[in-house]
Amino acid sequence: MLNQPRGFWHLFGADLIVRSAYQMGKTPVLPMFAAAIGAGELMIGTIVAVSTMTGMVAKPFVGAFSDRWGRKVWFFAALLLFAGTPFLYRFVETPEQLLAIRLFHGSATAIFGPVTLAIVAEMERTGRATRLGWFGLARELGYLLAPAVSGWLLVRFDDPAELFTVVGLISCLAFLPSAFLRFPETPVQAERGRRPNLLRQLASGFAHTATRVEMWFAGCLEMTVYAVTYGLKAFLPLFVVQVAGFSWLDAGLFFTVQEAAHMAMRPVGGRVGDRAGYLPAIAAGIAVLAVALLWLPGVSDGTALLAVAMLSGTGQGLIFPSTVAMVGNAVGAGHLGLGLGIYGTLKNLGKVAGPLIAGLVLEHLSYEALFRALAGLAVMASIGVLLVHRHQRRLPDPGSGSSEQA
Repeated sequence: MLNQPRGFWHLFGADLIVRSAYQMGKTPVLPMFAAAIGAGELMIGTIVAVSTMTGMVAKPFVGAFSDRWGRKVWFFAALLLFAGTPFLYRFVETPEQLLAIRLFHGSATAIFGPVTLAIVAEMERTGRATRLGWFGLARELGYLLAPAVSGWLLVRFDDPAELFTVVGLISCLAFLPSAFLRFPETPVQAERGRRPNLLRQLASGFAHTATRVEMWFAGCLEMTVYAVTYGLKAFLPLFVVQVAGFSWLDAGLFFTVQEAAHMAMRPVGGRVGDRAGYLPAIAAGIAVLAVALLWLPGVSDGTALLAVAMLSGTGQGLIFPSTVAMVGNAVGAGHLGLGLGIYGTLKNLGKVAGPLIAGLVLEHLSYEALFRALAGLAVMASIGVLLVHRHQRRLPDPGSGSSEQA
């Protein structure tokens, strides 16, 4: 599994550095910083969410532009944003200024996400889900390590804004592994004089991706899963402490164990997808997530709570490598960046919608009813995926590699 195509581990290292540094500036620093400069609760929520909203709009266009002009220029543009923007936080004095800089900083992830996924997907067609599973570990390690590191640093800094200087310095280290990367031409670049003009390329790309049923199917599945998991992330601490009677430490350990299980399972989930098929792997992951949601309202001790966290992370590790690989196989090579950008937009939509929908539901239902409803939705989604898989197996084999994997 460690024997990956040339340049993979350099890209992995760069992604790990910038993602970890970026997460250090989000949890728990960003809400504290916003509150310290006078932001109210609604403004704090907007500041936290605005960077994700940037990606919802920008990712498809960034992916399409990287198809046309190559991945290299966009990759290094994102690195410059990751490394340079954190040094501007020390000049922020009002919530409105912080909102603006978060919008600008979010453009780094909006560029970096579809471009790096396209690079990994283009390295080789075989073993794509396994490779994407390994690559996803970089982000998961950042989620796992960054909150603890930033919390430790906050104890040593009087001003939260000072931590962003450390974030910028760490982000600069990503240029070291990036110097060893190679960026082959994309299919659109290789056409040179025969390339269509930009507007025609965008129209062609959106028309192409609009007909990729597998891409939309995978993207909507991931949007649903992210809506569930981010709704859980937003309100589980309140449930654990205020309803179930656990401590804030237990709530923190839940997410640490969940991310650790997710991180450990991603390579395994990718391999399951490559060998058993993407849809069976996704269905299994959604089913495991449903079991975790059904169990959650009844937990009575810390061990059971951490077991639920482990199940939740395991389910995600089975789902996500195969959904990304499905998109990579469904979209034509000349539009891979655009397809992954649209996929990223759907994912970000789930991240934004999940907490908002869960909050609205909790105004009328209990936590137990919410978790059981989400579990029921997950069970139906899992059954739906299996039915699609069964239908595809009955179809004549068109001889394409993607159909074999689905």
